[in-house]
Amino acid sequence: MKKALYILVAIIAIITLSNCNDDKVNYNHPDVQTFVKQLKSGTYQTKSPQGFVEVPLFTEADIPALLKYASDTSVIPSFPMPPTASTAYETKIRLGECMLWIVESIRLGHGASKGCHMVVANAENYEAVYFLSDNELKDAANRYRSWWEEHAKHHSKTMWTIEACYNNPLCSSGYRWW
Repeated sequence: MKKALYILVAIIAIITLSNCNDDKVNYNHPDVQTFVKQLKSGTYQTKSPQGFVEVPLFTEADIPALLKYASDTSVIPSFPMPPTASTAYETKIRLGECMLWIVESIRLGHGASKGCHMVVANAENYEAVYFLSDNELKDAANRYRSWWEEHAKHHSKTMWTIEACYNNPLCSSGYRWW
C-alpha cells in the first residue's frame, strides 16, 4: 500500500513538473524561439482574441529572429493560418517558408498570401509541382536577409524612392507568394 502511494505521488510530481516547463506563446508579445519550438513539435495552440489558433502578433523588431529560421527546410506538422486562408495545398509545410511568410506579412501589413507557400512566378496554377524546391527556398531566404540588411540601413527611404526593387525581397527572383 505504501509503495502504491509513493508511485502515485511520483506520477503526480512528474506530471506537475512537466506542465510547469510548458512554455506558452503570448499572442500579443510572442517569443520567436518558443513559437518555432512549438511549431516543430506540433504543439502550438495559442489563440487570437477571436478564438482562432493563429500566428501571434510579431512585429518588425522580430524580423531578425524570424530570419534566423528562414533557411530551415524541415517539414512541420501544421502552421496556424488565419481562418480566411486556404489550406487546400498545405501538403508539405516547411518551417523556413512559414517564417518568410510571417516576415512578408509584417512587411505588407497584412497576410502575405492565402497559403504558406511560394511558387515559381510564371506558374500556370497553384499545384504543388510549382512550389519552390529546398534550394529555391534557401535562395529566397537569402534575398529576404539581404532586403532586411538594406532596409535596416536605409529605413529613411519612402515608398516614393525611385528604385525598381526597393522594399521587395522577391523582385527579379522568379518567385512569388502563392
